[in-house]
Amino acid sequence: MPLLDLFWAMLWFFLFIVWIWLLIAVFGDIFRSAMSGWAKALWAIFVIVLPYLGVFVYLIVHGGKMQERSATQAIAMEQAQQDYIRSVAGSQSPTEQLAKLAELRDRGVLTDAEFETQKAVLLR
Repeated sequence: MPLLDLFWAMLWFFLFIVWIWLLIAVFGDIFRSAMSGWAKALWAIFVIVLPYLGVFVYLIVHGGKMQERSATQAIAMEQAQQDYIRSVAGSQSPTEQLAKLAELRDRGVLTDAEFETQKAVLLR
């Protein structure tokens, strides 16, 4: 019997972790949604006072929208990350930058010494 007790304890511990994760997901979605403040407060009170019923009713009512909001947020975060990477990394290759420097030198904006200095910086 002690082995069976261990399995039951592990099952209950796993279900408890799943329950905590579900509560966090539901509360996160309540406050991320576009509902009014009163609606958010009522849902939060409902989930706190009657947790099992509140979570299950919320999942039934807003379950599809939860996935849409999560997907939209993930896409927005990915786009923001890509924009940041592009802004930091620069959009021109060294070859394009050298071509622009050569064009500036040919037009007389840069001297040969300035061109060679900038070229050395680019080729590091």
